[in-house]
Amino acid sequence: MARPRPWQGVKVESAIAGPHNNLTLIRLGLALAVVVSHAFSVTTGELSDEPLVASTGFTLGEHAVNGFFAISGFLVTMSFDRRGWRDYAIARTLRIAPGLIVAVLAVSLLLGSAMTTLPIGEYLGSPSLRRFITATLTSFKSNTELPGVFSNNPLVLPMGTVWTLKYEVMCYVGVFLVGLLGLLQSRAVALVLVAGLALGLVGLGLLLPDAPKGMETALRLPLIFAFGGALYVWRSRARFSGLLVLVLLLATWLSAGTFLYKTLLFLASTYGILWLAFAPALTRFSYEPKADLSYGTYLYGWPIQQSLHTLWPSMAAGALLAPSLAVTLLVAAASWYLIEKPALGLKAKALGRRTLRTIEPAAP
Repeated sequence: MARPRPWQGVKVESAIAGPHNNLTLIRLGLALAVVVSHAFSVTTGELSDEPLVASTGFTLGEHAVNGFFAISGFLVTMSFDRRGWRDYAIARTLRIAPGLIVAVLAVSLLLGSAMTTLPIGEYLGSPSLRRFITATLTSFKSNTELPGVFSNNPLVLPMGTVWTLKYEVMCYVGVFLVGLLGLLQSRAVALVLVAGLALGLVGLGLLLPDAPKGMETALRLPLIFAFGGALYVWRSRARFSGLLVLVLLLATWLSAGTFLYKTLLFLASTYGILWLAFAPALTRFSYEPKADLSYGTYLYGWPIQQSLHTLWPSMAAGALLAPSLAVTLLVAAASWYLIEKPALGLKAKALGRRTLRTIEPAAP
């Protein structure tokens, strides 16, 4: 059998079988990118002030979320395939829920009590406090306020990033249902799903170019997740190729200003981020940190930036960035070692270590 040419890349199944990957570093980089991006909107209240909007149409934070969903789609599909539905459900629940529950309680009860302008007794007894906790944990709402907290900030939301978890969980459920139907390994189903979502997004750009952002997001994130999952399903045939990354990026650049641009951008970024994570040429000397701080960074970055802006409202975005990153990483480390890592230990016990070892996806 002839060896593949260098420009053909390596089969996905061979790449993921390798001993190293860049997943932990990439996820941390994506989470830090979200914090960098939000330093601008937190201080000005304008999303258009964030980096990359003018050149790409999307904020740095939105690009980072796209990267999270690409990785998640690939790894979550692999997780169900290797584990089965019972282990999958346990693994997904224990990966997301403990960190989120503690973050919501910490922000609402500890940070909120310290930052509120109300008397502490009135704050703790407020129905708005209970409503915030319930809404954030049950429906992942980012637009619920805490009484007297961040009320003078341009944006008053205490946890502005949790809205993406709604789409993440929906995608998890989608994988679960497709897996129960026995269709998870169907290449045709994976292809139809990606093609359908891509055509829906193309149609939206063609027929409703000024459609509400939420409508676009409802197609964007599932498309990216589905494409990531499809690359796993097609792992015995699909390849990770640097040349293909360049071709996709060139096609995206050439389509700028057309109804094809956004769809090509999302497909290119999905393929590109997974190429960065698994391509052997990029992972040969990779270093994997012992602590995965990405989830904690993603959850706590926003409320920490909001708090710093409340304390020093004249601080510009650039000045806010360094202290917010430092504090966020410290809190994320505490979240990992005190909450997330112990939860992973519970998961290992619950699963009885019955399944094949797989790379763990972390929620955005």
